[in-house]
Amino acid sequence: MVANLWNQHDADDIAARAGNDPADRALALEAYASRLIGSDPAMVQHGGGNTSCKVRRRDLLGDEIDVLHVKGSGWDLGHMRPEGMPGLRLEPLLRLRALDRLSDEDMVNAARSALLGATAPNPSVEVLLHAYLPHAFINHTHATAMLALADLPDAESVVQEIFGGRVACVPFFMPGFALARAAAEVYEANPRVEGLLLLKHGHFAFADDAQTAYERLIEQTNLVEDWLRARRGKPMTTPATAGPAPRPTAEAARILPLLRGILGEANAAFAEDRDAAMPVMDLRAGPNVAEFLMRDDLETLAARGVATPDHVIRTKNRPLLLRRQTVEAGRDAIDRAVAAYIDDYVAYFTRNVARHPRGKTMLNPAPTLAWIEGLGIVGMGRDGRAAKIAADLAEQGIVAMAWGQDCGGFQPVGEAEIFDMEYWSLEQAKLGKAGRAALGGRVVLVTGGAGAIGLATAQAFAAQGANVFVVDLSEDGLADALKTLGPDHDGMALDITEKGAARRATDACVARFGGLDILVSNAGAAWSGEMKDMDDALLRRSFELNFFAHQRFSRAATHVFEAQGRGGQILFNISKQAVNPGRGFGAYGLPKAATFFLLRQLALELGPMGVRVNGVNADRIRSGLLDDDFINERARARGVDAATYMAGNLLGREVEAHHVAQAFVTLALSERTTAHVMTVDGGNIEAALR
Repeated sequence: MVANLWNQHDADDIAARAGNDPADRALALEAYASRLIGSDPAMVQHGGGNTSCKVRRRDLLGDEIDVLHVKGSGWDLGHMRPEGMPGLRLEPLLRLRALDRLSDEDMVNAARSALLGATAPNPSVEVLLHAYLPHAFINHTHATAMLALADLPDAESVVQEIFGGRVACVPFFMPGFALARAAAEVYEANPRVEGLLLLKHGHFAFADDAQTAYERLIEQTNLVEDWLRARRGKPMTTPATAGPAPRPTAEAARILPLLRGILGEANAAFAEDRDAAMPVMDLRAGPNVAEFLMRDDLETLAARGVATPDHVIRTKNRPLLLRRQTVEAGRDAIDRAVAAYIDDYVAYFTRNVARHPRGKTMLNPAPTLAWIEGLGIVGMGRDGRAAKIAADLAEQGIVAMAWGQDCGGFQPVGEAEIFDMEYWSLEQAKLGKAGRAALGGRVVLVTGGAGAIGLATAQAFAAQGANVFVVDLSEDGLADALKTLGPDHDGMALDITEKGAARRATDACVARFGGLDILVSNAGAAWSGEMKDMDDALLRRSFELNFFAHQRFSRAATHVFEAQGRGGQILFNISKQAVNPGRGFGAYGLPKAATFFLLRQLALELGPMGVRVNGVNADRIRSGLLDDDFINERARARGVDAATYMAGNLLGREVEAHHVAQAFVTLALSERTTAHVMTVDGGNIEAALR
């Protein structure tokens, strides 16, 4: 059930802070209602839905005019503020209704011409629908329960059964002028209704005050959910009721890199770019998904289409369905399934583009959503955010499908209408035109990622668009690092010297993002002491961390690269100790020298696979290896202060962690460089490489 989150104390405070102008207070309350609606993924997902309010304001000439404030393009209801609901002069919008037809281009121009602010965001594509309904406050959502209802073959009779005339149905139209007029006509024929169900699309609720409009939206949604529950006769498992579930890392690690590599080939062929990034993936495998993937009618539902046309630009109309036998058969079978999907999409495009005399440019035909029997549903996109959106919409979609199918039949809008929505310029505009960041779509695993160099490196890769998976020994350090990096990144805490740690970490990374492109093998620690007095156990401990962990992680990463079949990168933190030993640091320098040789050996062996192997040779970086006590001790031994010691290089300037991080990124971007070690020490001739 959807919770009523309206808090009168909060509402009163919001209205009071908005000032004395009734228009500003009304707008502030509708922005508050919008945030409540947007906070529940069962109501709206990722920019979906829109809200509005009508107020009276004075224009520059002092004349009082009717103003419509409506959600602006690019704003999300969950984070709505008054400035995200641009104001438009209502009267010119109302006059448009007298036209016989209105093109999308003219509608957009007319709406922009009516804006009170020249720099305001474009209003919602459903601005005319909000304008033509007379109510002061209007809320539009794509709630899961309402989608299930809207896609029933007998939706109109069910609406009458549930609401008894309090909600009316509007036939399906594309958003815009035709839908706005149809909705207004339905309302005017039923002026006592408190809401509208847009068949195959979504739900509107309205009133003349913000609280009532919000509460009607919640009440109507819950009445539909009650009906669905009673009609279905068994509990309805949703992501919210199922709760979080651990990812099936072993299965994901076996399947997802294969699929990712195949899709990488497909994307590259479509883009004519052999170096195009593979998709990032977002796996959902909770109990609700497992329940859905065991349905007998899975293939029927996979061919049926999306629950609402609003989802099509993120998930396409159909998922790639991989049955268990296909997955078990391996790469060739998965490859054939992807090829068949692409052929079907091309045929779908060819059938439908014939209706458009001016033609359309086909989008990438590769799937952006997969249903994988025995594993889960997988959202796929050009970066982690796009993959998450696809997965979120898919999780909502399978619930609406199951509820609808079990309560009379799931019958969404047809292929022609879906095509028109998918290739509608105003819908495509939601995706934006921003180019891919330099490392967008890349998945990067950083060991020692909570330390000074590791975190700086993770941040540097994230800044270039990569999705980063951080591995660190410290749970607290990991939590702080992930808080710094933000929600698009992930990680795990473990001792990388433990048996099987490298495989567990890479499997977890694959389960989270679908694969791996770059390993930054960074973790290390230094123990000091003269070799003549060195304890064997201490030396072995240093080798476990400073050599064998690097070797095991590189091996685990290589297995992922092999499965993907599209190359990869390994970057090592080498240290100047590998080439310029310091007295008392043999326990650190010896394994680092071995890692230096490992780099060269791997570059030799993995080059034919398209895997590049490089490293960074850094010195005197403030980190866990070089803390303040150590720095002060070394400075005193040289008769200088700490700052002078840290700047003791040819440039006379201290080298910091972010400089090392930038070197790692530079190597990652150097597409024809392998077996190279980049020195980052400000200049130390004794440690210089030829």
